[in-house]
Amino acid sequence: MQFTIYILYSLRKIKTYVGYTKNLKDRIEYHNKGKVYATKYYGPWKILYKEVVSSEQEAKQRERYWKSGAGRRNIKRILDGFPPNFRKVRRGSPK
Repeated sequence: MQFTIYILYSLRKIKTYVGYTKNLKDRIEYHNKGKVYATKYYGPWKILYKEVVSSEQEAKQRERYWKSGAGRRNIKRILDGFPPNFRKVRRGSPK
């Protein structure tokens, strides 16, 4: 089964929302109708970015990434018109 990780951008406030779902079309409709508590005061929403994965576990991992500091920096890059940067950073390696 496929899952979609999505990033929404509020057309009313400077806000983003990250989530995942099996049915993106229905989920966006819920967000825009105010049926999702976390987003109901900030709609309407538009899709800023989405990616499809093959398992719920992978979707949860990607959602966790997008909510992390590195993920939020990539969201800012997308908002600024640039593609996300997914380079791996090695900790403790010589510079």
